[in-house]
Amino acid sequence: MRVTLTGATGFIGSRLVDALKARGDEVTVLSRDAGRASERLGVEAVAWDWKAGPAPVAALAGRDVVVHLAGEPVAQRWNATVKQKIRNSRELGTRQLVAGLASADPRPARLVCASACAYYGPHGTEVVDETSPPGRDWLADVCVRWEREADVAAVRDTSVIKVRTGITLDAGSGALASMLMPFKLGVGGPLAGGRQYMPWIHRDDLIGMYLRAIDATGFSGPINGCAPSPVTNREFSRALGRALRRPAVMPVPGAVARIMVGEVAKYAVTGVRMLPARAGELGYTFRYPDLDGALANTLV
Repeated sequence: MRVTLTGATGFIGSRLVDALKARGDEVTVLSRDAGRASERLGVEAVAWDWKAGPAPVAALAGRDVVVHLAGEPVAQRWNATVKQKIRNSRELGTRQLVAGLASADPRPARLVCASACAYYGPHGTEVVDETSPPGRDWLADVCVRWEREADVAAVRDTSVIKVRTGITLDAGSGALASMLMPFKLGVGGPLAGGRQYMPWIHRDDLIGMYLRAIDATGFSGPINGCAPSPVTNREFSRALGRALRRPAVMPVPGAVARIMVGEVAKYAVTGVRMLPARAGELGYTFRYPDLDGALANTLV
């Protein structure tokens, strides 16, 4: 399999590159700093900055699959400039990638594009799956724009798969990494009452989903990148406390979270009860379907 990736130096991208290399696939990455990416990942890297123009055709033509993971980090304090970067990196960045795909000959058979659980917006206790409509808040709109640009590739006979990812469990990166210190100190606990649902997935299951999507002929459309057992923030806090053998009873008011991280905090205190209804259709079996097992493995 010949695969080209964007966003390959991120914590998901780098793990996916390792998994592809381990099974013998030929990997090319697109990066603003191609020399650094090649040295770090041990694969061919081609320079590309989406702000400068379409993705280079030479890095796309003849590939079997393109995986698009690049995007400005969402987990940071927002202001008008940051929000524009978040939106543009996904909407315009994907547009420039698809423009490169349109000129590639032969054209890749599949585009696997990252998306996010934020696509659905807040839903309280209502269960959502891949058939549920998008939300109406700002971050949901970003996801809709992101996916819309990816879907343009389907008009040109490239199958498009969109992975709507939940909270990825990794002790060194992302949401779990930021939670570890207060919990290890015994001052962790539920956020804003803890009733909001947290769609989560073990990092190895997310990589496994991407590998299945890369290989999946005849599959297209969205798939929810989450475990089949979503939990509330309170349940997650208790499970993390058990895994660390620490109490998890110190509640964090929503107002405090907003002071700490700003507008992005409202997404942590609303949540979505997301299920991976299409995982079976993709042919994926979860290695870590329950939270206790997933945390035990992640925190080893």
